[in-house]
Amino acid sequence: MAMDVNIEKLNKLAEKVRTGGPGSVRRKKQVVHNKAGGVDNRQLQAKLQSLGVRPIQGIEEVNLFKTDGTIIHFDNPHVQTAQKTFVVSGTAQNKTLQELLPGIISHLGADNIENLKKIAEQFQVRGDNKADDDVPTLVDNFETAAQN
Repeated sequence: MAMDVNIEKLNKLAEKVRTGGPGSVRRKKQVVHNKAGGVDNRQLQAKLQSLGVRPIQGIEEVNLFKTDGTIIHFDNPHVQTAQKTFVVSGTAQNKTLQELLPGIISHLGADNIENLKKIAEQFQVRGDNKADDDVPTLVDNFETAAQN
């Protein structure tokens, strides 16, 4: 019976303590604060400004050629410079030389000429195979060919 009395007392005390209910403030959605991305970007920009970095206007694309033949391509990047250092920021995409070929020929240096030759050889090989497959055989009599 002593246990029953303690349980009853605890239940009465629990009813008096309210952590929620009518009139209390409730958060309907949990708020997640993203401190890492914004703080790092602001710190980076502050450090770049202290180094005397100035923005360069009017650059539409930036291509960084890698030794394995792929290209890191930026469309409408934000470019900054200080002395002989360039800072390129924006959305980067890894692309192959074939994907950017028509507009990138003027940017190619001597080290990429070999890659360009390989691509030309691949197109020639593909072109020879397609030439044989695309041309149909000539038929003198269409009626007999249609019956077969």
